Amino acid sequence: MDAVLVAWVEMILRWLHVVAGIAWIGSSFYFIALDLSLRKRDDLPDGVQGEAWQVHGGGFYNLVKYLVAPARMPDELTWFKWEAYTTWLSGFALMALVYYLGAELFLIDPAVERFTPFQAVFCSLAGLLAGWLLYEWACRSDFGRNTTLLSLAGYVFLVAATWGFTEIFSGRGAFIQVGALIGSIMVANVFVVIIPNQKRTVAALLAGETPDPALGAQAKQRSLHNNYLTLPVVLLMVSNHYPLLFATKYNWVIVAILLALGPVIRHFFNERHAGRASPWWTWGVAALGLAVIGWLSAAGPREKLLGATVTPAPAFAAVEEIVISRCSMCHGDYAAWDGIAAAPKGVKLDTPERIHAHAAMIGLNAVRSSAMPPGNVTGMEPGERAVLAAWLAAGAPRE
Repeated sequence: MDAVLVAWVEMILRWLHVVAGIAWIGSSFYFIALDLSLRKRDDLPDGVQGEAWQVHGGGFYNLVKYLVAPARMPDELTWFKWEAYTTWLSGFALMALVYYLGAELFLIDPAVERFTPFQAVFCSLAGLLAGWLLYEWACRSDFGRNTTLLSLAGYVFLVAATWGFTEIFSGRGAFIQVGALIGSIMVANVFVVIIPNQKRTVAALLAGETPDPALGAQAKQRSLHNNYLTLPVVLLMVSNHYPLLFATKYNWVIVAILLALGPVIRHFFNERHAGRASPWWTWGVAALGLAVIGWLSAAGPREKLLGATVTPAPAFAAVEEIVISRCSMCHGDYAAWDGIAAAPKGVKLDTPERIHAHAAMIGLNAVRSSAMPPGNVTGMEPGERAVLAAWLAAGAPRE
């Protein structure tokens, strides 16, 4: 019953996280597009940066944006913040439930670092806090006033952090850790800067004072960062479904490419929304980047497969012994691993017929990558992976 309860809680949290994330990203993308589409007119009121006309749902909308604030406070004002807060709270709860409580399966890989669960969780939390503090310091420093330099430094920092995480966590854990770091930075931008600055602006209006333009400029900078970080963080959060991304030799390089491709793709839409010429070259860069990622993923798992050219092809009995001893405790009719209520994804590997039926999945998760066993909790040796590789290369014979 404990496993069933955990499974239901995980499903509810995941659903909430996805719904909140859609609401947050949707409103963020909309307001970025709206801001870029504003046009100046001669007859606009004082303080208005620009206006935009839009059509949707059978009606027309006329939207204007005040550069600092209107002359008087409106009677009704909608705040956009709970989408971001709910996304982070549900995401952190989900990370704690899956990756912290299941650290031995999903966060730790003894082949990378022999952490205890407590040590792994502590390093994860410390990494999130330290990463955000460093980012916040950089944005508030004199260096942070140069948008180009700050962006380049931020990119280098995230790539370095990714490499560091892959040196202490499993590939799966490292990817989710980078995603959690970026997501935490984005939500902190809303909680620590954007909303407080807007509240100070409102307070100044109510007090009959002129709001400080620097508050809006600072909030605008953080909003811009969130805009360009959104696409990479979304892919990182779903990366645990794609072992060729997280469980291969050059996983940190793959993240480095993804961190560059996300902003490139966003740049295309930002330019279109601003009414400028469409930078079609961005899709060429994106296609090239994905091709490089595909090539890197073919390098196989981090550990070298000893005897990868096993000859002659191993007998199926040797393959069956490896799969039964390393995989079937989770992938069977009755999962025997603590915390696993049923065979993940319905994949069962406890009979010869089932092993043959899922040969391609075995190749993807245990040969081309080291995604399985998760955290290598059952201690599959490189030589055993090499046997599986040779069996698959021979066409997965039944004898």
